[in-house]
Amino acid sequence: MSRDAANGPTWLQPADVLDHQSSAGHAAAEPPLHEPPVRHGNNRRRALAGIAAALVVLAAVVVAGHAVAPAATATDFSAKSLAPSLGLGGAPAHPFGTDWMGRDMLARTLAGLSTSVFVGLLAAVCSSVIALVLGAVAALGGRAADAVVSWFIDLVMGIPHIVLLILVSYALGRGFWGVTVAVALTHWPSLARVLRAEILQLRRRPYLELSRALGVSRVRVAFDHMLPAVLPQLLVGLVLMFPHAILHEASITFLGFGLSPDEPAIGVILSEAMRYLSAGSWWLAVFPGLALLLVVLAFDRLGALLRRLVDARSVQE
Repeated sequence: MSRDAANGPTWLQPADVLDHQSSAGHAAAEPPLHEPPVRHGNNRRRALAGIAAALVVLAAVVVAGHAVAPAATATDFSAKSLAPSLGLGGAPAHPFGTDWMGRDMLARTLAGLSTSVFVGLLAAVCSSVIALVLGAVAALGGRAADAVVSWFIDLVMGIPHIVLLILVSYALGRGFWGVTVAVALTHWPSLARVLRAEILQLRRRPYLELSRALGVSRVRVAFDHMLPAVLPQLLVGLVLMFPHAILHEASITFLGFGLSPDEPAIGVILSEAMRYLSAGSWWLAVFPGLALLLVVLAFDRLGALLRRLVDARSVQE
């Protein structure tokens, strides 16, 4: 007996039964709702490509700066204060122009960027190590250590940044090492707070509580479990510290408390260019300033891509 015959004629069946049968038929034809939507593209691959491109650009700047270092200090008074030119019509090629001593500004800019990147790299690495050590001490050393480290972080962040930079650099005799140490000693507080919070969250994980219950030392727990867990945050913080370190190195050098005038640094170039802007030599400040801005933006982009790469949720967006 057919289903219609068992239930009676269709026109005698209740309306809710007919609606249920109709909806069941449509539901069988529709695809299940729990299937994940199809995602187009590969965000992780794009992030890796962007990171690789930024690293290539920054490496090219550093290598070019070291390669043209002799040309950056070569003087030619017969070609002084020349406007930017591409060498068309037999004229000498100076894309960034020359300064009042005939030095090629493109070579000086590349050499200055190379110096700034090296100072920023060294200072950021040292500052990241300080942040990691203090963050670990605050999170693992008990309430007293946490209170002391937190007070020290608040103290450093409470002092105006540029004032602290100038004081430390001047006390250490300025120059390369004075600037590097000053930047390294003043850029760790924000990263230390982030790492402290991450380690405090890790302490509550069951496997760490089990390790402590089994008598594993705090040092071994820190190196075997906590350091690999906070390494992505440490790496991202280190890269994001680069642009700040480079800008602050250029700032205090521009003010006369950083690198010496005989070193090809962006701060030195911009400081010297201020005396010649009124004479119409605009290229002495414009091109080095734009080059510094592009390098800082490249570092910032690199840090943003690294942060997206270590964040699983943002990679899937």
